[in-house]
Amino acid sequence: MTKEVSEYQPPQPISKAEREARKAFRQVDAEKAMSEHAVAEKAFAQNRERLKAERLAREAAAGPVPKKQPKTKKSKTKSE
Repeated sequence: MTKEVSEYQPPQPISKAEREARKAFRQVDAEKAMSEHAVAEKAFAQNRERLKAERLAREAAAGPVPKKQPKTKKSKTKSE
């Protein structure tokens, strides 16, 4: 059931106390989100460093990687 055009009521003005309460709640939510982001960023950095150390250890144990020799182009000869 939807309201008809004639039933539209404009939003009620918000009191000063309610505005301040909303502001306080938004600030708490923002601080919580920032701390969660910082924790996730720290965990990501630690994981990246761990994986980098593992990769470097694996590469050191494997020894130097031999360079690939470039493929020589075969000359095409036409048989007539």
